[in-house]
Amino acid sequence: MRREQDELHHRGIGMTSQRTRERLIQRLYEEGLSNARVLEAIRRTPRHLFVDEALAHRAYEDTALPIGHNQTISQPYIVARMSELLLAAGPLDKVLEIGTGSGYQTAILAQLVERVFSVERIQSLQERAKERMSELNLRNVVFRWGDGWEGWPALAPYNGIIVTAAASEVPQALLDQLAPGGRLVIPVGADDMQQLLLIVREEQGFARHVLDAVRFVPLLNGPLV
Repeated sequence: MRREQDELHHRGIGMTSQRTRERLIQRLYEEGLSNARVLEAIRRTPRHLFVDEALAHRAYEDTALPIGHNQTISQPYIVARMSELLLAAGPLDKVLEIGTGSGYQTAILAQLVERVFSVERIQSLQERAKERMSELNLRNVVFRWGDGWEGWPALAPYNGIIVTAAASEVPQALLDQLAPGGRLVIPVGADDMQQLLLIVREEQGFARHVLDAVRFVPLLNGPLV
């Protein structure tokens, strides 16, 4: 009985049903997202588990939602877009995520790469994200409570780095921690003028590609309980 209840919890009912998820995947595909592995990870990940119960009926809308502490869970399109950019050059075995937040992007990455190392400055958010990873049996994620501007130098270099908050400029620490050929996907700019960047580490430096206009919460310094 407990197993059946858990399965119902993960699948969701009503607005969190599989049919609702399929409509979201169809919308993402129509908006130009085509990586089959990314779309499948989004299809099978129960986004309603990553938001407050009061917002569960909106979990499969393509929109950002509040998760407390002035933070949001990113809209599925952005999660898929950033994941596609990260994986565009092939499989990755070691990815650094800056900004665990609810853990939704973390969960998607955990199904796409071998290992995820996730840094979050708000300890209570990260503790809840850890619980969700355990609940979904995602065992290839390691967490650190700390300042995202500093990255996680002790475990560098990383084949991919993804940042889920907007930095005023690209943190030098993250560039330093990127492996040769590695890819950094990061939103940069002020509140009303943010752009998504793809930065690739090459032999002679970094190739920088300016992509979409985006809107993220700011990447702040210093850890918080």
